[in-house]
Amino acid sequence: MQTRRSFVGLAAVILTGGTALAGCTDSGSDIAQTSDASAASDGGGHGDMEHPMDGGPAPEGIAPAEDPEFPVGTTVTLTADHMEGMAGATATVSGAFTTTTYSVSYTPTDGGDPVTDHRWVVHEELENPGDAPLPDGSEVVITAEHMAGMKGADATIDRATEETVYMVDYEAVGMMMTNHKWVVESEIEPA
Repeated sequence: MQTRRSFVGLAAVILTGGTALAGCTDSGSDIAQTSDASAASDGGGHGDMEHPMDGGPAPEGIAPAEDPEFPVGTTVTLTADHMEGMAGATATVSGAFTTTTYSVSYTPTDGGDPVTDHRWVVHEELENPGDAPLPDGSEVVITAEHMAGMKGADATIDRATEETVYMVDYEAVGMMMTNHKWVVESEIEPA
């Protein structure tokens, strides 16, 4: 009897954990990936794709910004709506970098629906990109793993910006996102 109760308790913990992890999918916004064209057209292309809670370190070779508007450790308000719960969220800057940042469109390598206007991928997250900035319409291969099916995907550059680009830590829909990649300076306000 005790063994059966332990098994039922364990099953409840596993089910609850699975439900919590399922909540990590983005159900309606715009930065990294999307699962349908209507979600992608909302301005960022993240849509219904899973996004890791820890974005990991900045890519090798990216230059830290020398005098960013929002230095590391600064509390800011996000105005970007790349993902559900992002717009209006309070965040802490975890990295500030000087590079070229791109909006890209691509088809995920895992068979997902095409993603349009994914914001953002930095120059250092492209395979052998050559000199920055790349012109709109350039064909590239993404080396970043911001979302499932992104790494190794063939992509097209939609547009580029030279704004300072930031990694941020913030809480959205009950989850803490650390080293979220990326938001550009025009998508941040003082807190």
